[in-house]
Amino acid sequence: MSEPVVDIDRVVLGDCADVLPTLPGASCQLIYVDPPFNTGRRQQRRTISTTGVDDGTGDRTGFGGRRYATAEISRRGYLDVHDDYLGWLEPLMREAYRLLTASGTLYLHIDYREAHYVKLLLDAVFGRDAFLNEVIWAYDFGGRARDRWPAKHDTIFVYVRTPGAHLFDQDAVERIPYLAPGLVGPEKAARGKLPTDVWWHTIVATNGREKTGYPNQKPEGIVRRIVSASSRPGDRVLDFFAGSGTTGAVAAQLGRRFTLIDSNPEAIEVMRARLPAGTTFA
Repeated sequence: MSEPVVDIDRVVLGDCADVLPTLPGASCQLIYVDPPFNTGRRQQRRTISTTGVDDGTGDRTGFGGRRYATAEISRRGYLDVHDDYLGWLEPLMREAYRLLTASGTLYLHIDYREAHYVKLLLDAVFGRDAFLNEVIWAYDFGGRARDRWPAKHDTIFVYVRTPGAHLFDQDAVERIPYLAPGLVGPEKAARGKLPTDVWWHTIVATNGREKTGYPNQKPEGIVRRIVSASSRPGDRVLDFFAGSGTTGAVAAQLGRRFTLIDSNPEAIEVMRARLPAGTTFA
């Protein structure tokens, strides 16, 4: 059944390979997808509670030597393994191409393991002239490799449905501070500058407001920049690897409509708690 053309926000539990062909063509102004990165392992996120203890027991030591006991509250995850990653991804990208409006844009979020292969795939599906940007999201948290340069960035490939006719509203993008404000004068420094194709942004903090406990959750600031630039209020935004629902949360904040798809019931559980009342779950 095709998605009814009404102003609703939808979350669908299902395999995106099955759900996407049911959606009407040219119905989405923006598609942001953060597919599994094919790391070859199970991605997990544990949520714990910590309680101070006065008898010297506990499994953690805090400020002043005080001991704390931790207990696991929940554990969420998914298997991130694909034998034929490009063969799995290609039909999904062809569906993305079909679903975009004439002025629409695809943002595909990937990491270093598959980025160079995926770029060639997107060139084949969208056309090399439809390539708009390679955005680098740089951060500085996580493990520290001892035998190589630590990997501290993701890649976001940006492709448009119609070269030269895409929407890009730079005035809607939140500006960032100049690194050397004294060199640009007080007026420019107060206004800030537009971001470039390298985005320095922290990951979701373990104790932050955004944290849902879902693995590999992306920060709202990254998605907000994308939604602001490449869609307008009232436009429909699609994310078919929705995970924790960040795309829907940001779309709702900015007055966009959203369709989210995920095959993991744990993701649907997280989104049900996170997204606005009135969201339709199917």
